[in-house]
Amino acid sequence: MLESIIQFIGSLDTFWLYVILFFFAFIENVFPPSPSDLVVIIGASLISSTALGFLPVLFITSLGSALGFILMYFVGKYFGHKIQAQNKFKFITKESFEKTGDWFSKYGYKLILVNRFLPGTRSVISFFSGVYRLKIFHTFISASVSAFLWNITIIYLGMLLGNNVTQIDFYLSTYSKIIIALTIIVALIILTRFIIKKRKKGNEK
Repeated sequence: MLESIIQFIGSLDTFWLYVILFFFAFIENVFPPSPSDLVVIIGASLISSTALGFLPVLFITSLGSALGFILMYFVGKYFGHKIQAQNKFKFITKESFEKTGDWFSKYGYKLILVNRFLPGTRSVISFFSGVYRLKIFHTFISASVSAFLWNITIIYLGMLLGNNVTQIDFYLSTYSKIIIALTIIVALIILTRFIIKKRKKGNEK
């Protein structure tokens, strides 16, 4: 299957290759299940055999990712608090929303800088960066740097391993599962500490 995809993509005109790479890099923040990283790796594997260039691929994919991040930023900015105000999510209270805001405002840009290395949370981070109205310029720069660092890593892997995309896909899947598991563990620890702290306050009253 992957070999067929590689052959098909390799047969396309260079312009359309860049369009595809830009599209998948952009859409990942909007539709997280998209196989964006795999498509970028496939594109990177074709650099030596097509007219694709390393720097153009890096620029196109990083720009696409950063713009996708900014799109979700604006979705969060203009609709995030409306969702909370309408009480669409019963488990998100106004108090917890504000506390999350304080936490996100404090560490927001750092989260954005590492967001590309956190599979499964990328669109969440971009959404909440808008909800808590982080500065748009700093947000874009942080998202661009994060995308650049991640893309240069996977593009290099694509070039290094060539058409052995199956092996790269295995490594990426394993990496994603480990990071997602660690993220869940950290989230559970934070949630547990929050619940314990809240119960202690309730007992003190």
